[in-house]
Amino acid sequence: MLIYDMKYHILIFIMTNQQKRWKILNKLKHGDIVETLLKNRGVKTGKQKKEFLNPTDPVKISLKSLGIKESAVRKAIERIKKAKKNKESVIVYGDYDADGITATAIMWEALHEFGLNVLPHIPDRFEEGYGLNAESVQKLKENESLCGESERLKVIITVDNGIVAYEGIKMANKLGIDVIVVDHHTKGLKLPKAYSIIHNSVTSGSALAWFFANELSLTRGALVSGLELAAVGTIADQMPLIGVNRSIVKFGLEELNKTKRPGLLALIKDSKIESIGTYEVNYIIAPRINAMGRLAQGIDSLRFLCTKRTDKALELSKLLSKTNFDRQKIVDEVVLHVRRGVKNEKIIVLAHESYHEGVIGLAAGKLVEEFYRPAIVLSKKGDKSKASARSISGFNIIEAIRSTGLVLEGGGHPMAAGFSIETAKIAEFAKKINTIADKLLTEEILQKKLKIDMKLNFEEINTELVKRIESFNPTGLGNPTPTFMSEEVEVVDVRTVGRESKHLKLKLKQDEHVFDSIFFGGGEKYSKLSPATKIEIVYQLEDNTWNGRKSLQLKIKDIRR
Repeated sequence: MLIYDMKYHILIFIMTNQQKRWKILNKLKHGDIVETLLKNRGVKTGKQKKEFLNPTDPVKISLKSLGIKESAVRKAIERIKKAKKNKESVIVYGDYDADGITATAIMWEALHEFGLNVLPHIPDRFEEGYGLNAESVQKLKENESLCGESERLKVIITVDNGIVAYEGIKMANKLGIDVIVVDHHTKGLKLPKAYSIIHNSVTSGSALAWFFANELSLTRGALVSGLELAAVGTIADQMPLIGVNRSIVKFGLEELNKTKRPGLLALIKDSKIESIGTYEVNYIIAPRINAMGRLAQGIDSLRFLCTKRTDKALELSKLLSKTNFDRQKIVDEVVLHVRRGVKNEKIIVLAHESYHEGVIGLAAGKLVEEFYRPAIVLSKKGDKSKASARSISGFNIIEAIRSTGLVLEGGGHPMAAGFSIETAKIAEFAKKINTIADKLLTEEILQKKLKIDMKLNFEEINTELVKRIESFNPTGLGNPTPTFMSEEVEVVDVRTVGRESKHLKLKLKQDEHVFDSIFFGGGEKYSKLSPATKIEIVYQLEDNTWNGRKSLQLKIKDIRR
């Protein structure tokens, strides 16, 4: 009996040491994997690795490191202090997309807390269009209902717009209104004659508004709120999640997951969101905020974010969800029509009277996904048409649009833009921009690629590796979710799931290691797969929670026999 016990204990001891040795080797393997993932994202030096894995708290990020002129910020703050002292009315002039609305909320709340007589203004997409314009400035001066005994409108602060608002700022100057521009969009050939310009192109409009609002709040010894809104705007505006944007989103998501805003709480409850990450913002929260500006009044999304009343929050949350549902139906109709007109050109340019102005950007995005070419969709309205463009990596769409010399006004980023054009010049524009594209859009750029970080064997996959990979969150543009490839994988079981059998649920095996897997949108490959089939897979790793149970799952991106 004693010998058996000794033998048993010796066995246990040996096993424990083997486990320890395996864990050490495994950590080394996982360390190598993490190093490869970091290098693939351009993170190479010790300082870069430290900053990536432990992003800086946004409150500690300096204006200088953001490329923001401190003199412009100081000048703007002094003007705001003067407005408070003289009891002047101030307007925060935003935009109707998620980045613009969150930027407006951040700035309006900060100025209100500062003690200003301030009102927000979200322009009507259909009546006013994008950005500060002369007509809107005149109406604000004449018709804005100003509170109390304050002076007439003396200051306009633009957020997420204004850097190319030449005529709007010219009109404001004429009417004795000082304009402070807080914008992240690409500069034009010249700067507008604004009172102060706070600009960079590395952050979102909402993040830039947050940094400026924070500087203002610090003058009275306080910290600004709204970091969760800056995270929503940054994710929604598809900013690269590296550097400062990574900091904004990481810390902002932490704030978002413990938000006390009644509107967001109502939406989270209605949508049955358990935890909020970049996916939930991209596909649940941001689309609903965007929907109001696309089909109705963007100001309702602002009210949704800022209301302190629970009953109003519930009402607005339902309104946003319903409007988003309506938006989805309209987009599907436009895409169905647009798809028929696609020609064999490097840039898709399509225009029609029936295209709803509020969804042409989404339609352009759908075309890019399907055909992997830059796409421009125009809503024809009389003599003047509105256009929205989406691009692919490696092609600067706003530069190409401006190079045609045919647009009336517009702005944007390398990947997305909006503009207006004379309807009679659309055909000429299409020809000219494709001539430009012929020189710049090479076959290599037009080749859609699935980027794979490295090859893995199933024996290297476990919960410890998933935990290490979670340190790469938040992921998105510029910092994609780590993606792996495995060869000689055997199909143990496969079945279709979801509406219209669009998805695949698989059990996959390599050697003695077996994992459950999900392939969203992979239903069409079902007929080519059967038990014992050998395949190569590209996938991501994730923890899957179902009925309170957590398990490791492979999220398949592609399969090849």
